[in-house]
Amino acid sequence: MTSSTSAKGDSAMTEQDQAAHDASTLSNAPRLGVDGGPAGDEPVVAKGVVRPGDRIFRTVSVGAASLVTASIIAIAVFLILRAVPSMRNNEANFFTYDERWNLADTSAMYFGIPNLFMVTVAVSVLALIIAMPIALGIAIFLTSYAPKKLVKPLGYLVDLLAAVPSIVYGLWGFMALGPFLGGFYTWGAENLSGIFLFSTYANSPAFETGRNLFTGGVVLAIMILPVIAATTREVFVQTPRGHIEASLALGATRWETVKLAVLPFGKSGYISGSMLGLGRALGETMALYMVISPSDAFRGSFFDGGTTFATAIANAAPEFNDDLKAGAYMSAGLVLFFLTFVVNSAARIIAKK
Repeated sequence: MTSSTSAKGDSAMTEQDQAAHDASTLSNAPRLGVDGGPAGDEPVVAKGVVRPGDRIFRTVSVGAASLVTASIIAIAVFLILRAVPSMRNNEANFFTYDERWNLADTSAMYFGIPNLFMVTVAVSVLALIIAMPIALGIAIFLTSYAPKKLVKPLGYLVDLLAAVPSIVYGLWGFMALGPFLGGFYTWGAENLSGIFLFSTYANSPAFETGRNLFTGGVVLAIMILPVIAATTREVFVQTPRGHIEASLALGATRWETVKLAVLPFGKSGYISGSMLGLGRALGETMALYMVISPSDAFRGSFFDGGTTFATAIANAAPEFNDDLKAGAYMSAGLVLFFLTFVVNSAARIIAKK
């Protein structure tokens, strides 16, 4: 019995020693990755099979992105090449000369952008001031207050404003809106003339026609309204449902929920949408060409006429048969190009935050 028990114990010890040896060997063995090579600290992810369709799609995608980038660079290069010869023959300071352009002698021209820049920015900012609160109200109503049956129809109706051609807006502003606002302009001239923004001059446009910067700003505000409203609405819709339900569960009213949950979440989208609308406003041509009476000066009044970058180029189209004269306006177009590019880039940066 004793010898039999001793034999079983030795056999059990031998099996335990062998198991410990095997475990030690396995722990010291190099780890292998998915492909059979040694595995590192990071997990190895197997690469998927690349099919011909994947290669074609990748090539088309890269080509499309490259085409857009190349187009932007090509436009910038074209404007620079056309503007440089005229800039060399410019006897005035391009950034400070605010008198009437004189391009009669192409060997000694006088032109600058301060007035064009200020009129463009003034009309665009006025449009933004008018459009931003209205677009915000539309977005809040469609996402938080409107009945579900009306959300899509009203959304489509707002989006349709973007489909109206600019020349139609110009005709409406010239023939209907301007004369309609004539009474307001008369009242403003009588009661607000002490404020430089509402001053009038001997050669200011007649109030009966309403062809001034204010009318242009109103028309432009309606044109950029769908851009801002659509962008803001899409961001507000993405507000986490849990935030809204938690706010309501704590006893907040509908407006308090919008103020505390929806607006903080969609603030960056609202600002970026407004910046995109501003970029759209800066380059508008036909509507402002028809609505605003042209003027070479900028005197800071919304009741006065003016000329933007885009309308100046449109007005000077008959002079484009002369390369140097055309180059002077190309230089203005180059400034507008970079201004619009900066505004849109800022919108993208804000949207990422």
